[in-house]
Amino acid sequence: MNVVVIGTGYVGLTTAVSLAMQGHQVAGIDVDESKIIQLRQGKTPFYEPGLDEALPRVLGTGTLRFTTRLQDAAHEATVVFICVGTPSGADGSADLRFLLNAVDNLLELQEKTPAERVIAVKSTVPVGTTDYVAQQLQSFPELHVVSNPEFLREGSALRDALEPSRIVIGAETDRAFALMEQLYLGISAPRVLTTRANAEMIKYASNAFLATRISFMNELARLCDKLGTDVKTVARGMGLDSRIGPEFLQAGLGYGGSCFPKDTTALLQLAKQHEVSLTILEKVREVNLNQPEWFIRRMRDQLATLSGKRIAVLGLSFKPETDDIREAPSLKVLSLLLAEGADVAAYDPVASPSVQRIFPHVTYADTPYDACNGADAAILVTEWKECTQLDWVQVKERMSAPFLFDGRNAWPAKQLKDIGFSYTGVGRS
Repeated sequence: MNVVVIGTGYVGLTTAVSLAMQGHQVAGIDVDESKIIQLRQGKTPFYEPGLDEALPRVLGTGTLRFTTRLQDAAHEATVVFICVGTPSGADGSADLRFLLNAVDNLLELQEKTPAERVIAVKSTVPVGTTDYVAQQLQSFPELHVVSNPEFLREGSALRDALEPSRIVIGAETDRAFALMEQLYLGISAPRVLTTRANAEMIKYASNAFLATRISFMNELARLCDKLGTDVKTVARGMGLDSRIGPEFLQAGLGYGGSCFPKDTTALLQLAKQHEVSLTILEKVREVNLNQPEWFIRRMRDQLATLSGKRIAVLGLSFKPETDDIREAPSLKVLSLLLAEGADVAAYDPVASPSVQRIFPHVTYADTPYDACNGADAAILVTEWKECTQLDWVQVKERMSAPFLFDGRNAWPAKQLKDIGFSYTGVGRS
């Protein structure tokens, strides 16, 4: 099928590449001309495993191209995906300006080159948004507006696009469902065929529930810390229950990234607009906001003071295998440490340049070992393998004092204690 993807950010580019890999003829559209030039050269604007190799490959086969002009690419398209950003507005609700601008461009396209098309909204939007888009386009009955939310995990996005856990399609006509099924014909995954509003709610509810699991474990870790129990063992015991499962039960420094913080806030704002109180989700957000501060207090208790101490911060991106620092716990950790008067050295395999623009006075090391040179303490913020699979004898030799603070419960606690480190995890006995 001929497919157009409006927006070449994280979701849009991954969607475009994955569809091109499946043999569809895909055009990626973006208003940023410099980004389009970069993409035409086969260079990705962000780090995502597998995408650097896949992009030049599909460019070479001719199944993917990029342009700044919708008119040049979409006149033959059967499916047009809207994958533009929906950032948080000043009040936390989703800012739909980019999406509505894309709709205006599609109106102009349809007036000039009328044809049957599916307009698929893949951007994460408040419930009712896709119905509103359909109303804006209702003068063109040959257009089928659907909601087709994405469930991509940063660090494994390309694999998730090629092998999705489920495909959710919200539409109002049999023809719309049929065209989307034709697009996804080669993908074996459970289908949820429903209304547009249900599809939008599935996306928000999924992210909110995963965020809830994380914050529940982080709050439970605080109690484990007081009781002398081990939240990691507790999580394992919980996860063996088939009704619960092991995913997203890891206590740590909180969630970050482009989805969970933004989507939980947007869902809370949507509920507020409809005079519904989501008290559990409000607490989820509160726990996440103050989790880094709770752990830094644990550091201060161990070290007596952070002022003048050299602290090695290992990992800066919000999770491994991505350079995304949006809402990353590391930003809060760095801010708190600097406010306490600490001398900070940080390491991350890919995200350091982005963080350096925000915190220029932090020392950025080339290796985790260099970050630990002369350190009074080290804190694990992101569980990159480069930060967890270390020669601990060498680390101890390089540090001035043996204090380790495991913000992801990913270091080998017993081994470290046997070597002579003072080890503190999140809610670990």
